[in-house]
Amino acid sequence: MIEPTYPKSFASDNHAGVHPAILEAMAAANQGDAPAYGGDTWTGAFEQRVKDVFGSHAEGFAVLNGAGANMVGLALMLGRYDAIICPDTAHIATHETGATERILGVKLMTVPTPDGKLRPGDITSRLSVLGDHHQPQPRVVSISQVTELGTCYSPDEIAALAETAHAAGMRLHVDGARLANAAAHRGCGLDAITTAVGVDVFSFGGTKNGALAAEAVVVLDPSLADSVPFLRRQSLQLASKMRFISAQLSALLTDDLWRQNAAHANAMALRLANGLADVPGVALEYPVESNAVFARLPIQVATALKRRYLFHFWDETAGVVRWMTAFDTTPEHVDDFLDDIRKAATA
Repeated sequence: MIEPTYPKSFASDNHAGVHPAILEAMAAANQGDAPAYGGDTWTGAFEQRVKDVFGSHAEGFAVLNGAGANMVGLALMLGRYDAIICPDTAHIATHETGATERILGVKLMTVPTPDGKLRPGDITSRLSVLGDHHQPQPRVVSISQVTELGTCYSPDEIAALAETAHAAGMRLHVDGARLANAAAHRGCGLDAITTAVGVDVFSFGGTKNGALAAEAVVVLDPSLADSVPFLRRQSLQLASKMRFISAQLSALLTDDLWRQNAAHANAMALRLANGLADVPGVALEYPVESNAVFARLPIQVATALKRRYLFHFWDETAGVVRWMTAFDTTPEHVDDFLDDIRKAATA
């Protein structure tokens, strides 16, 4: 079957290819034999890069995909009758086919939010069940950075969540599939929105930022790190030829390649958002703080655009679509798309 030909995709940063520097890193790792399951020099170099970036006590573990990273990271902190407090839009609640409930066997306590972001009051509002043996016990607060609505937590906002969670005897987990985009938007280092603000465990996403298939679980609470190798293996996230994953992650964490890729993707999203200002009938649904643009537009306009471009309806009933940019989106891609949006809107 021949795939239809589309212009540049605006459906997902997962649609983008692999950054040339990451391909070079993989090719460099493809030299002769190397021990399997992480006993190689490339994995050792990646683990040291994690310490260099996130602090000497940080432990990094390469895994295969984002959902797996979430399962391993969350499993470290949960017991059999525990629960996770998270926004109702969280990826673990909406796009992982119930993996948290099925694999970890825990309850999700979801909280409606206007912008995908939890507040300290959202945590405390769910704590009345603590000590009640009839109820699942909240043990982890999980947030996404960037959120599923494209918004970003500030360091102060994360610190407040960590303080609230820790005061209640809970831990804070961050789904960092687009952590790089958030740091680029905030103009800070990766450690400023993780290590410095009380996060216990987080994932560091590479696949959406120019990698082939590379994610990491990073553990900042030293008491949890010893369990990761076992849980990673049990969760089917241990790669035999790990050097090829580790080489990608090291490339992203070297010379701020992660920032270059993410900042460019963010800039292309902002270019797209700014270009919509003069398009009749089109309005932004959420602030553009990353590489996601959520727009509300007439259904006939969206339908016309779908004939030519790949993107997703976020809420088809309300006419809300999601447009994503990536490290390889060019200004020309955005401007051509804007031209077609204007044509469809004025037709």
